[in-house]
Amino acid sequence: MKFTQLLFIFLLLLNTIFAQNITISGLITSEKKPVELIEIGLKNTKIYTMSDSLGFFELKNIPEGEYIITINGLGFEKLEQKITLKNNENKQINFNLKSLSTENILEEVVISGTLKEVSKLESPVPIEVYTNAFFRANPTPSLFESLQNINGVRPQLNCNVCNTGDIHINGLEGPYTMVLIDGMPIVSGLSTVYGLTGIPQSFIERIEIVKGAASTLYGSEAVGGLINVITKKPKNTPLVSADIFSSNWLDVNTDVGFKFDVNSKTSTLLGINYFNYQNKIDNNRDGFTDVTLQNRISVFNKWNFERKQKRQFNVAVRYVNEDRFGGDMRWNKSFRGSNIIYGESIYTKRWELFGLYQLPTTENINLQWSMNGHNQNSFYGTTSYNAQQYIAFGQLTWHKTLFNQHDFLLGAAYRYTYYDDNTPATADENGIKNIPSVIKLPGFFLQDDIKINAQHRILLGMRYDYNSLYGNVFSPRLNYKISSKNNLNILRISIGNGYRVANVFTEDHAALTGARKVVFANQLKPETSWNSNINFVKKIYTKKNHSFGIDASVFYTYFNNRIIPDYLTDVNKIIYDNLNGFSVSKGVSLNLDIELENGLKIIAGGTFMDVTFTNNGIKQRQLLTEKFSGVWSVNYYFSKIGLSIDYTGNIYGSMLLPLLGALDNRAGESPVWSLQNIQLTKKLKKGFQIYGGVKNLLNYTPPANSIARPFDPFDKEVQFDANGQAISTPNNPNALTFDANYVFAPNQGIRFFVGLRWSFR
Repeated sequence: MKFTQLLFIFLLLLNTIFAQNITISGLITSEKKPVELIEIGLKNTKIYTMSDSLGFFELKNIPEGEYIITINGLGFEKLEQKITLKNNENKQINFNLKSLSTENILEEVVISGTLKEVSKLESPVPIEVYTNAFFRANPTPSLFESLQNINGVRPQLNCNVCNTGDIHINGLEGPYTMVLIDGMPIVSGLSTVYGLTGIPQSFIERIEIVKGAASTLYGSEAVGGLINVITKKPKNTPLVSADIFSSNWLDVNTDVGFKFDVNSKTSTLLGINYFNYQNKIDNNRDGFTDVTLQNRISVFNKWNFERKQKRQFNVAVRYVNEDRFGGDMRWNKSFRGSNIIYGESIYTKRWELFGLYQLPTTENINLQWSMNGHNQNSFYGTTSYNAQQYIAFGQLTWHKTLFNQHDFLLGAAYRYTYYDDNTPATADENGIKNIPSVIKLPGFFLQDDIKINAQHRILLGMRYDYNSLYGNVFSPRLNYKISSKNNLNILRISIGNGYRVANVFTEDHAALTGARKVVFANQLKPETSWNSNINFVKKIYTKKNHSFGIDASVFYTYFNNRIIPDYLTDVNKIIYDNLNGFSVSKGVSLNLDIELENGLKIIAGGTFMDVTFTNNGIKQRQLLTEKFSGVWSVNYYFSKIGLSIDYTGNIYGSMLLPLLGALDNRAGESPVWSLQNIQLTKKLKKGFQIYGGVKNLLNYTPPANSIARPFDPFDKEVQFDANGQAISTPNNPNALTFDANYVFAPNQGIRFFVGLRWSFR
């Protein structure tokens, strides 16, 4: 009897095991091309997966029964199909997806313009969205470099020695651009210079860009616009992924990602980015490194918790550690801080913690928080700059819809910023006692997104903040959207107010590098601005399955109290003061998006702008700002051989450059210059991709004499007059001092690169 029972149990277990041994696999294609990141699942179950880079998918361990298989992906029509599965069955099914019509493609969800999820089509705020696939066309080791092919957005190098930079939007410098991670104001203050690296690109789902003042929702720093880096959700990532590439300059960038399902309701992502470059190169023969040596590691970890009624709860943490050097080719760490051989050595340690928790109430109330700490230990020649910054941020938002017409968002926020360094910025009036800066910034905001009818929508918003140092700040905004009945034509009109409190040493690297002395003419006041924007979007969808998109904008920003560094009044100083006047940034931009039936895709854009400031009645053009720029990205996929080709590039107009006086023999204006790249990508089996190409095809580099007197970085052989001005001598006929701020383009010329990607789901 016992034997019979044991046999019965054994057979039952075998039946259970084999009953789970059912798989569904196949390929996802569209127009004969494989499509990745398409979600395939069985309806009303937790069985799902994502297609890999070859379009392949596999669902495993499915019990016997009848199901509805669903296929869903951004830009494609959703498919559902009934399917019956029997024990031990391995079913292969291929799906060919149909692209959505142009108006439906606009239905992708965005959050940056309104602080809540809304379709791009319905958003009254113009938002540009760039997916991870866009950045793969020109792989780069950092977020900073990856933005170079977005129209109106320019990564600007600010130092010829340590290669630091910031991100310009429509001609406005980096401090006016707010960088968010998952909607949290993470990158600010000290990190505007050194915090834009180390975000693992394998975990970036998309980047949303809003051009123009966004202070109503995001507060200080969002004056010129914002860049919101949206990281992937665990369900959209493979179990394991890797992306490694290198160039003939011997730099190596490695992105590795893992996904773990801790239990049925908890999942986590772990991403590691490692970048290493230790090859000293001096192609322009000025005695200084063309590119900084870097050794950087960044770890990113995101947790997602499933809750009842699909309430949100996620937490993420990031840590960055970087050792960076640029300077004399003979430098080593024994010369750090000495006046023997010049070098700029920066040690950076940074941590970030941020998350979102939806309260367990019947109302839609979300609590968002972030904390970050940034420690910088650096020497710029003999100038020591040690700084610590800690920022805590909390925000509570309540989303409420009334009368099916008013979509309210009410929020309260608090931001605490602690900053300390060893510069005059934190010294008392006598310059003796150190007094760290502490800024407390409580505030609240309210917006009403009013749907007048199917074609008209208006958004009214206001924000009030109380700055513990500068008092009350009020920021209103108005957005209006008009669309045609078929949504193929959309007009958006925006106007808003922005404000910003400046911290020169954390935002402007020029204040530290070189031999110039930093001078504050007066106590700096907060900057204020008004921004207006008119945006028109038109979509054309032909009967031959060609699609054309036009996105045109006219923008105008007017500043009061703008802070502009003065390099020209005294060549030995950088003088900071509020303008006794105003500043204006105005221009037009045009984006074109073309997709032909044969698979050819073209994204191109151009921006023409005029950025000036008027001080004491004298109008001047802003330094290091181009009058026009253009970008392009061309892609074609050869489906028969699984090979794609990408041709990307940008072009920039001339810029006024900071000279060191009337005798300076360097050009006062840069030439028109362009960076162009080409890449081939071959899809292999089992989730592998190999890619490679050429960067900077034209081998463009700035003039070799961009660094003034690199052979005398401590000005030991420079003679000065009674007013401290350099004078012309036989060994210094142009009356120059050491200066590294004459920079407008990267020094890295043509180079070849190769990389390998792999993902396993």
